[in-house]
Amino acid sequence: MAKKVLVAADVRGGRLRKVTYEMLAAAGRVADGGTIAVAILGHQVENLATGLGDFGADMVYVADAPQLQEYTPAAYRKVFLEVVRGFAPDVILFAHSAVGRDLAPMVAMRLGAGQVSDAVDVAMENGQIVFTRPIYAGKAFTKVVVREGVTVATLRPNNLEAASGGQGKSGTIQKVDVQLEPVDLSTTVREIVQKATGGVDLAEARIIVSGGRGVKSADGFKPLYELAEALGGAVGASRGACDAGYCDYALQIGQTGKVVTPDLYIACGISGAIQHLAGMSNSKVIVAINKDPEAPIFQVADYGIVGDLFEVVPKITEAVRQLKAQGV
Repeated sequence: MAKKVLVAADVRGGRLRKVTYEMLAAAGRVADGGTIAVAILGHQVENLATGLGDFGADMVYVADAPQLQEYTPAAYRKVFLEVVRGFAPDVILFAHSAVGRDLAPMVAMRLGAGQVSDAVDVAMENGQIVFTRPIYAGKAFTKVVVREGVTVATLRPNNLEAASGGQGKSGTIQKVDVQLEPVDLSTTVREIVQKATGGVDLAEARIIVSGGRGVKSADGFKPLYELAEALGGAVGASRGACDAGYCDYALQIGQTGKVVTPDLYIACGISGAIQHLAGMSNSKVIVAINKDPEAPIFQVADYGIVGDLFEVVPKITEAVRQLKAQGV
């Protein structure tokens, strides 16, 4: 049965994050020939709507206003619900990001909809939309179905293949009239302080080099940054390394940090506590480097190197550089 699917675009730094295209791919799976719409909220974001039809969007709603420059719950909720009323979707997809995790439950509550959080896969089975999500810190997976009413779901980034271009849809763009009352602007963002974590967004990185307590100090992260730079990846860390003051909490990966699913995850000096595994165990390929052959990280690793990371990592970096110099 054809369905109407609304994708909440994930915007950061004036651009659409990759997870937006992953949600468009998911929308294509579940729409079953129905209509796919994208909602873009922000300020000076009209240009982002151009070309989304090529990725499967039939309609693009653009809510562009200075009051939406930064995310505030009440304002975004009101404007997004206006889009929902105009489009009347059967399914609403959000990214499982900071904004999506906050906005999705508010929207679901106002609509009386069923919500599925942190889905890593979406499929059609016997005419029903089936979401797969991890439970027990990633030790197991459960399949969830919303049997009636509107379905609201958040999708974990980097788990679904992004929609490819060339679909040839027109992608009709419709501007949303943003009218906000003082009560909708009760929260005001005065300043945003961002911690620099490198040139590659950790949540979207295809390659991550991560360090734990085994790096021993802040200077111990230097070889990891060099390897990440050689590979074109990002640097992450375990909570232990963050708690020890070796790096900023912006790098933390785990149950209380970021959840990542890169193509390659290199764990350096990380023991493999269950809290850390919850944030990276779904990586496609895991390489562990640790002096302790009994470290739990080796139980989830595809490849393991028992050795001193300060000896192993520089050798890997040099090998990568040599291969790149040869054009490999």
